[in-house]
Amino acid sequence: MKEKLVRDKIPDIIIESGKNPEYYVESDKERYEQRLFDKMREELQEFIEDPCIEEAADMYEVWLSILNHWDMVPIDVISCANKKRNKRGGFTDRIVLQKIDIEE
Repeated sequence: MKEKLVRDKIPDIIIESGKNPEYYVESDKERYEQRLFDKMREELQEFIEDPCIEEAADMYEVWLSILNHWDMVPIDVISCANKKRNKRGGFTDRIVLQKIDIEE
């Protein structure tokens, strides 16, 4: 099995199932950051394959951990997103930019 970041209670759940997990707490900041990004990619891929609320919740949980690691809070991110949406729009209109002609 390849090493990967897992939810905090997974080792206990494995122990309760009668198995013996081998794990450690990542103490290296850069490795932890990379593991967070890897986990987000993993959860995004799972959502792509099966877009459902459970997979969205997994991405959300990783997103919260990413924000926490960089000392951000969701309300500040949401506020910033709302300001950007008001100024530049969102992505709900499905607009695809093909090219920009530059006038000479």
